[in-house]
Amino acid sequence: MADTLEIDVDTLSPDTLNQRFEGSGTRAMLQALLTENADKRIAVISSFGANSVVLLHLVAGIDPSLPVLFVDTGKLFAETIRYRDEIAERLGLIDVRVIGPEPSALAARDPAGALWISDTQACCAVRKVKPFALALEDFDIWISGRKRYQGGRRAELPLFEAEDIGKAPRLKVNPLAHWTKGDIDIYRTAFSLPQHTLVAKGYASIGCQPCTSPVAEDEDERAGRWRGSDKTECGIHVADDMGGLP
Repeated sequence: MADTLEIDVDTLSPDTLNQRFEGSGTRAMLQALLTENADKRIAVISSFGANSVVLLHLVAGIDPSLPVLFVDTGKLFAETIRYRDEIAERLGLIDVRVIGPEPSALAARDPAGALWISDTQACCAVRKVKPFALALEDFDIWISGRKRYQGGRRAELPLFEAEDIGKAPRLKVNPLAHWTKGDIDIYRTAFSLPQHTLVAKGYASIGCQPCTSPVAEDEDERAGRWRGSDKTECGIHVADDMGGLP
């Protein structure tokens, strides 16, 4: 039986999908997801960070018109903005949607632009989590580039997750969940995909400039995010943070 994917986010268990597609090829799974659910509203979320180009290349090879949601917090590296534009043009992505914090929210919560110094959780909430949650309301299914090897909350990452956030249930897909760092490097090299320029400077995971630092060779990939704190995620992948937004 061919791998086809018919998803009703209200009734179909992610466990069923995980059992069915855990051994499938990533491209075949994505192809099934996109072609068998043309009536669903689907988007991919991308930070255009260190390894983002692999998922974007896979998606662009199937449907370059798929909406790509990119959150510009106002605190990103200039190199990330340039990389976003380079990759979008290179891959022919025609619907990259730039999402940003509401000016009124910034005026109320972070008028000096320094909230990250005193409360990184609140800074992420106002600059990234809330704007993303609002944008996500327009979609039934969203695709993320997280991987198990990144550790922390991601170590047991399934291919499919159910989310009950906001007004309706939603399906979240992690097609690269089982990929290793070696898999990422091999794929990027095979297709001659450009890498974020900060990787060469030791940045293995790239977020906002104030809260991202280079990592040593013996450190985990995400060790440079919120260094010195117990924070490991911005919040868009944490259901409690997404659901509890005002």
